[in-house]
Amino acid sequence: MTEYELDDIDREILYALQEEARNLSSSEIADRTEASSSTVRKRIQRLESEGVIKGYSADVDYQKSGYPLRMLLFCTAPIPERGELIDDILEIPGVVSVQELVTGEKNLLVTAVGETDDDITPVAQELLEMGLTVADEVLVRSHETTPFDDLTSPPNQRDE
Repeated sequence: MTEYELDDIDREILYALQEEARNLSSSEIADRTEASSSTVRKRIQRLESEGVIKGYSADVDYQKSGYPLRMLLFCTAPIPERGELIDDILEIPGVVSVQELVTGEKNLLVTAVGETDDDITPVAQELLEMGLTVADEVLVRSHETTPFDDLTSPPNQRDE
């Protein structure tokens, strides 16, 4: 698959969807992009089929939903295997994300949530049983995100 080339309308659509995908209609996004509603719907379908939009998910506040602990586990995996392990790691109860890191000895970042330490400890144990080294554990106090604002400007006009 070739890399999909984003234009200004695509970037505006992506930014709008990052802000609030659930509450925006295609006509509301069209107002922002100065494109028609049907153009926005077609663009979203194309962005999905090209894999630019991987899916839609709820931004869950785990603390408010009864899982106050968020632990980052920095792991070391054999380099040829690290990408192949991601799906198996995501199957571990309590794991909510895995990031493959490409620099340094710690090459996987696993995020797990739980009610107590007793929920997080089995995650670390399963990682060890998979042959990973848990190099560091960090307890997260808070986690916030924001839409990537570079999506609102064309590449040739960034950082000017």
